[in-house]
Amino acid sequence: MIGYLEGKVIDKSDGNVLILINQVGYEVVLPGIVSNSLENMVEGKTLCLHIYYHQTERQPKPVLIGFNTMEEKKFFKSFITVEAIGPLKAVKAFNFPVSQIADAIEKKDIKFLKGLNGIGDRTAKKIVATLQGKMGEFSSPVEYEEENNKKTYTISDSILKQVSDVLVNQLGYKLPAAKKLINAAMQKNKNVSNAEELFDEIYRGDNM
Repeated sequence: MIGYLEGKVIDKSDGNVLILINQVGYEVVLPGIVSNSLENMVEGKTLCLHIYYHQTERQPKPVLIGFNTMEEKKFFKSFITVEAIGPLKAVKAFNFPVSQIADAIEKKDIKFLKGLNGIGDRTAKKIVATLQGKMGEFSSPVEYEEENNKKTYTISDSILKQVSDVLVNQLGYKLPAAKKLINAAMQKNKNVSNAEELFDEIYRGDNM
């Protein structure tokens, strides 16, 4: 089974790319977010894609679906666990970045999810029912309050996400609750500069 491809682009059209590898051309279907990122890719350039390989009795012809990152592919595999969302329907629905879709699921934002290509009200609700509470690793860095809309904290977004992931995936908090804990800790001590200090602040006093 094909899981990764790296080769030269020999043809590119809306939603598809043909990659030449060892004199063999592989046609790969691209979700909207991936296709948009490759808009300026020219023929002859090397392209690397993480591949989701789809073939079933009902779909005997193999379909290769390409992603820029393993995170996108992993999210895609979670997304297609939702009832009535198959791989090809999911490809059409990926017209927003993974982090935005994940945030919408965690916030139960049905209106946003209905904005995904091919997703109606009923399917949007199924997405939330199936995946809400499981999107911590895919969501955008923690959003915390800022004075006068200016970022005054010294901690990086990557550390904020790391702490958020631990709270959600290891300690069982829902993403909104994790963000609330982190925000409260940051408001009390804006000088924290690493994950350990942030955890100390979270566990201190009545933050928990």
